[in-house]
Amino acid sequence: MTTERNIDWKTCIAMGSVATTMFTLYKLYKQQNTQTPKAVSGVEQLIGNTPLVEIPSLSNHTNSKIYAKLELANPAGSAKDRVALNIILTAEKQGLLIRGEPGWVFEGTSGSTGISIAMICNALGYRAHISLPDDTSLEKMALLESLGAVVNPVKPASIVDPDQYVNAAKKACNEMITKNGVKAVFADQFENEANWRVHFETTGPEIYQQMDGHIDGFIAGCGTGGTITGVARYLKEKRGLTQLHVVLGDPQGSGFYHRINHGVMYDTVEKEGTRRRHQVDTIVEGVGLNRITANFSHGETRIDEAVRVSDDQAIKMAKYLSVNDGLFVGSSTAINAVVAVKVAEQLQAQGLTCPRIVIIACDSGSRHLSKFWKVAKDIDRDISLDEVMQD
Repeated sequence: MTTERNIDWKTCIAMGSVATTMFTLYKLYKQQNTQTPKAVSGVEQLIGNTPLVEIPSLSNHTNSKIYAKLELANPAGSAKDRVALNIILTAEKQGLLIRGEPGWVFEGTSGSTGISIAMICNALGYRAHISLPDDTSLEKMALLESLGAVVNPVKPASIVDPDQYVNAAKKACNEMITKNGVKAVFADQFENEANWRVHFETTGPEIYQQMDGHIDGFIAGCGTGGTITGVARYLKEKRGLTQLHVVLGDPQGSGFYHRINHGVMYDTVEKEGTRRRHQVDTIVEGVGLNRITANFSHGETRIDEAVRVSDDQAIKMAKYLSVNDGLFVGSSTAINAVVAVKVAEQLQAQGLTCPRIVIIACDSGSRHLSKFWKVAKDIDRDISLDEVMQD
């Protein structure tokens, strides 16, 4: 009996030593990953690994944990940095661009992707040519010009119009290749699979690690569809989070709400003669569309629900987050925050205690001063969250 007890005691000591060693290694790993980052050799190497921060006002109000993935912390200020870099690197792998030789990147964008492309082109030795709607915020226009991009403003139009900004970019790219014989690529962010793949390979894994694998809800808007599909596919397919509730935040006038919830890409404001803008009738920039893109198609089945958010709700939420949390965000982030409150209540109604939800914080409010924040700044700073959420 004494021998058996000694053996059991030795086993316990051994197991305890192993556990202590593993814990020590884990602590060392965590310390290494919280140290000051080392110097890098180019600004493009700073893209990604963005911080995740809790939004206390929303968490406290909903008895949940709501976090924002601060994509606005990327070097050029938005989630589009990831996409722009991956598109250019993919073009280099295909021999369409060669580092050290003259080359152009063309894109049609509502602003943020163009800014990211312009910055990365400067860093890698290329030139950027950006076509965009002529009612894009003045800040984005000025920033593109300051970065040295060739800017081509065009009238807002449907995608079937040959002069629509995406089509204009593709046409300009073809002309550059034909007439000048230089290397040039059309980024084609809406259809280019390098878009959703970079979020599958980087954004999704980062969120999973930052949340220690415990995520109940994920919320993002949809313009090209790359972010929401890439992250959703990673979390559901690669990590097996099959119970994760993925929700698309959609602005008024966009068709994704009906596409996800009803299977039809249609919105009542699409009725002929009722819209102020040809694309989506909203003050929000960067999300919302009335067509199916290749990037969206690659992950549509991984999106569980879409929630419609009015311009009024988004504007009020932006002011609320600024006053209560010090988060000065753009219009699409405000939409995601509105949806987060609704999703938190929904998950709790389903019996989930203190759900953990992540939203994408796409860009800063500094890019929306002349349009979205021109209205949001006048909202009463004492506005309550209940007032924000009123339809």
